[in-house]
Amino acid sequence: MAQVYYSYSPSIPLSERLIFQVKVSYSGDPIKAIADEIYGDLHHNHGNIESLRHKAILTPLNESVHKINREIMNRLPGNSRVYKSCDTICKGSSTYGSDEILYPPEYLNTLRFSGMPNHELKLKEGVPIMLLCNLNPKKTYIPRITMSPADKLVPFVLKRKQFPVAVCYAMTINKSQRQTVKSVGLYLPNPVFNHGQLYVAVSRVTSPLGLKIVCVDQDEACTGYTKNIVYHEIDKWILYPLGSLLFGLNR
Repeated sequence: MAQVYYSYSPSIPLSERLIFQVKVSYSGDPIKAIADEIYGDLHHNHGNIESLRHKAILTPLNESVHKINREIMNRLPGNSRVYKSCDTICKGSSTYGSDEILYPPEYLNTLRFSGMPNHELKLKEGVPIMLLCNLNPKKTYIPRITMSPADKLVPFVLKRKQFPVAVCYAMTINKSQRQTVKSVGLYLPNPVFNHGQLYVAVSRVTSPLGLKIVCVDQDEACTGYTKNIVYHEIDKWILYPLGSLLFGLNR
């Protein structure tokens, strides 16, 4: 019944170019700016779990996620430990005979896939991590497991044995769904690429006071605005059936 009242509720038209009033003013590196705004001085309070659980930086692409996490990790005190995966090609998955020659381990190590751990996992004590795959939800057991990507971006099936975790100071907007935190930094070096994705990002925060946004262009200069992606076909698909339904109710 919620859809029935959709046409009666007040609506606010959204233009293609959205200007934000919660943007972060900065000079220099935008990644450093959003990290400072959300996490502050991590050198002294990086082990404060209660504080970290209420903060997140969101961005559309995994490439930006890696840059932000790397920037924040470099600020932390202490030595880091690096865990490298074992990457192989599943036998029989390639149409070529000499897979080892065509795709050496050095090449396999460079491959990155959404939802799959990278070849190199760098951790420090007190760093928050996100579980990518949990084989035993009751015990949250995290062994090194062998994973294969679902994407068909390469002409073979990659087998990667790695701890299924990722550093999560920053995460993609899609990964943040169903989460609510007090402080959110939205980093937009590119516009969102899906209908409703911008709404998902800005609605993760419990109050507008906890939302900070950095929008930049290709030269990393602050713009203060971004493009919103709206599929107008969805509006037509929703409104036409609603009209018929409301007509039937009025009768």
